[in-house]
Amino acid sequence: MNDYPRQAASGAAAREKRLAVGGLLAGALIWGLIWHPYRILRDAGVDGIVASTLTYGLAFVLGVALAWRSSTRFVPSWPLFWLALSAAGGNLGYVLATLHGEVMRVLLLFYLAPLWTVVLSRLLLDERLTRSGALAIALSLAGAATMLWQPQLGLPAPQDGADWLGLGAGFAFALFNVVSRRSREVSVENRVLAAFAGVVVLGVLLLLAGVGSPALPASAPLWGLVVLLAGVLFAANLVVQFGLARLPANRAIVIMLSEIGFAALGAWLLAGEAMALREWIGGALIVAASVLTATTEE
Repeated sequence: MNDYPRQAASGAAAREKRLAVGGLLAGALIWGLIWHPYRILRDAGVDGIVASTLTYGLAFVLGVALAWRSSTRFVPSWPLFWLALSAAGGNLGYVLATLHGEVMRVLLLFYLAPLWTVVLSRLLLDERLTRSGALAIALSLAGAATMLWQPQLGLPAPQDGADWLGLGAGFAFALFNVVSRRSREVSVENRVLAAFAGVVVLGVLLLLAGVGSPALPASAPLWGLVVLLAGVLFAANLVVQFGLARLPANRAIVIMLSEIGFAALGAWLLAGEAMALREWIGGALIVAASVLTATTEE
């Protein structure tokens, strides 16, 4: 009996899985370092809100062009509204937090998302709290308390606006994931477009409200960086969605946690940032909560 077709299919599946893992690692690398080009723009006088609005706006245009070529229809709906709103809070909040705070603190506070996911899943999806979910909450809270503890105040409270933005962005990210699970009929392409559109709309509204400086990039190299960053954001979403569609969710989430390692190395090399032992311990507890949530996901 000729096993060649079976072996060929098995080899193709293995290559696809390797590509999927590579895609997720590439996405984690991009998201772990995305703060750096935004800081370059900030240092050149381009406000974070303006930079985010421009880059996500251009990424949205690329997404619309791709959707048009593939005949994918973008039909507004309430699920897309909530996806856009939560994605806007998560993405814009993360960018602004890393511009004004320590990258690793922001990222680790952002990864309190498992805590918010368990709570939101109970409220919006009526999912029962399991023992592993309760343990994830306990680990997340212990990690946050360890990181945020301020001896002079006696309370594990956020230290500044960047901490609050990191926490809020993590909550918005968890909301996006929960709403996505509740709206599985929405195509991946429309979810990505909704996420891009949400950042643009929120950014424009904040600028109209007088939040941030409306100054645009003042030179061709800065505009080039904006265009490059938009392309990178678009590509990151494509490769991550490719990986998520081809790997089990629990394995994908654990791979994406490599973002923390990329961010730690980048913050040390590019920004000269280092965390204290207390923050490493708190971060380890938060990562453990994320891994626990991922490995017990059905």
